[in-house]
Amino acid sequence: MNTTAENLKRHLSYLTEKIGVRLAGSPAERQAAEYIAAECRKYAPRVTIEEFPVNERCVTSEKLEVEIDGVYREFPASLFSSASTTDGKAVEAELVTFDLASGYQRKDLSHLAGKAVIHLGCHLENENDYRRLMEAKPAFILFVDVRYTGTIPLADGLFPAYAAKYGACPCLDVAYMDAWKWVQSGAKKARICVTGGSRKSKTTVVVCEIPGTDPDAGVIYAGGHHDTQAGTVGADDNAIGSAAVIEMARILSQTPHRKTFRLCSFGAEEQLSLGSASYVRAHRAEIEKDGVFMCNFDSMGSALGWNVFTTSIDDALRAKLYAVFNRNDLYFKENTAPDPYTDQFPFAAAKVPGIRIGRKNCTAGIYYHHRRDNDLSVIGFDVAATLVEAAAQFVAEIADETGRYHLDAAQQREIDRLFNAVYGGF
Repeated sequence: MNTTAENLKRHLSYLTEKIGVRLAGSPAERQAAEYIAAECRKYAPRVTIEEFPVNERCVTSEKLEVEIDGVYREFPASLFSSASTTDGKAVEAELVTFDLASGYQRKDLSHLAGKAVIHLGCHLENENDYRRLMEAKPAFILFVDVRYTGTIPLADGLFPAYAAKYGACPCLDVAYMDAWKWVQSGAKKARICVTGGSRKSKTTVVVCEIPGTDPDAGVIYAGGHHDTQAGTVGADDNAIGSAAVIEMARILSQTPHRKTFRLCSFGAEEQLSLGSASYVRAHRAEIEKDGVFMCNFDSMGSALGWNVFTTSIDDALRAKLYAVFNRNDLYFKENTAPDPYTDQFPFAAAKVPGIRIGRKNCTAGIYYHHRRDNDLSVIGFDVAATLVEAAAQFVAEIADETGRYHLDAAQQREIDRLFNAVYGGF
């Protein structure tokens, strides 16, 4: 391994093995932020940690039982962030199956009232659908991520803005194959018991600044996130992104550049990029005025797979992107549809062009998504190192230019629509 790969491994080892699970607002998330800040201070004169309000997930136990052939059997499950708890009381209800793909075509969802809903599909993006689901008043919801037909439950969360506006019932992630088993066996009832819930806390954003030679030339941002979902140490989601930020600081500090670099590691990404959105809201005027570009690293360490870049850029910057990565023998599938599930998205809402650098290893994404086996064993450090080094070359070239780039007008309109619908706007 080269220096970059060795450093990435060292940082990931600390974040995932020394610290472990890093829930938004938790002491572990703060510990991760302090480690990242300390490492960045080796290369930059100004490193700060900003704090923003967040609800910390404080679940102490979660139990799911399903009645099969007259006998209750226990199955693994994970309470969604932003979902309500049962306050240590057992809640039992009749099982009913409902699918995201076609179920909301029904004019009436009253058949879900008081039921334990097996909900096929986790990402309930449509605000009106979420409102109708909560108004139906199910006893609780067992969400099934239909992208991954595995035996391990994922961890996930409700959109905080939706939960705040319309309320929430107990919602838990369950494994796809467990839900399959329940339906095949004719299971009729389920019961849950969740103790603990959430508390008001603070999430962290590490900001590492490398000043440019021209204070008026603008700012280039790069970022990853150091928080995780429940029960996972998140090596590839996204300790690798925060490690990439530290390495970007090391590489970019070696040579003066015209524009300023502001390298960020965000907390609370797993709560719909709450850390990134809070940071952009707090600094919106400056970001809209001076922001030149944002490079986001998220889940880009899969040992086996292919590169996927989500872009919010114009054709001139696209040509430069391909040129730089291709000369490093790196190729990628480009997605131009706005993606609200990244820390780059709030910057795009603030009219800053950008990319999200990631990797897939299955057509749905990454097979270990939000699972407990998202650990060091899944990371290809040499692969990740080549991406970090090429990204550093790319932003360095932009940093020494005099011009600016812009988002496509139609893409900006769709970004604005999604930011208002999903994030609640500025």
